Amino acid sequence: MIIDIHSHVYRHPLPFVTRFFDPEELIAKYDELGIDKAVLLPVVNPEIYFPQSVDEVLEVCAEYPDRFIPYCNIDPRAMTNSPNAPLWKVLEYYKNKGCKGVGEVMPNMPLMHPMVQNLFAAAEQVELPVVFDGSDQLSGDFGLYDDPGLPQLEHTLQRFPKLKIFGHGPLFWAELGKLKTPGERGFIFTFSGDGNQVGRCPEGPIEEGAVPTLLRRYENLHCDLSDCTPVAALSRDTEFTAKFLEEFQDRLYFGTDLCNIDMDVPQVRFFKGLLEDKIITKEVYDKITYKNAIKLLGL
Repeated sequence: MIIDIHSHVYRHPLPFVTRFFDPEELIAKYDELGIDKAVLLPVVNPEIYFPQSVDEVLEVCAEYPDRFIPYCNIDPRAMTNSPNAPLWKVLEYYKNKGCKGVGEVMPNMPLMHPMVQNLFAAAEQVELPVVFDGSDQLSGDFGLYDDPGLPQLEHTLQRFPKLKIFGHGPLFWAELGKLKTPGERGFIFTFSGDGNQVGRCPEGPIEEGAVPTLLRRYENLHCDLSDCTPVAALSRDTEFTAKFLEEFQDRLYFGTDLCNIDMDVPQVRFFKGLLEDKIITKEVYDKITYKNAIKLLGL
């Protein structure tokens, strides 16, 4: 079994910026890849695509309950655009409708912004995990801003010790090892208007960075292995990767972040390759690909 902890779907996707899957296309892709179930994350922040309602995702999950699991999401600027907004009411409402988590949170705001922290506080209050994407800039991008070394993430982990927080995306996975330049932390949009980005991922052998340190310090930090950046990071250094996956096997979750019908999905063959080459054990492989998700989501 394989459970995808991070995916997206639109009933009526538009062809601009990126072309998302509709439900039937996504199921066909999963059948091709051998993925059994997926968590669907609503896109509600306008920085990257056209916002959708949580109810759209709930309807898709109700139509295909054997394949899809819903998360809810809310922009932290909603309901008064202040750090006192009762966001917990929205999250509790959707939790009662079956949503298993919050995300993908990706407004282009500082992670420690009071309104973002209010959203994390609300999620902790209603006992839902949060997945967010990050950015190394505060304009022309999507995702929560953090500084090199991820100090804002560390303070958030300290402030909300009962909240499961999922690190995800280039900003997070670039810090698996020590950075050579801060520019390795993210990608930037070109001026073409077609959504193309430029940038680079860190390369070469890994000297341990912020991510392993934070995982040891904070039990509430979990890792979302979706999109191409964790595979790129873990492909750099086989010896490091074997130790990392063994040490943190209980807090690592397979994912794809399928958000374009033309996307390559290296995650399936990457983790199967690690198993076949005996870099990881069957126990570690099973935890990453489905057992941790079953425990997290109460399936």
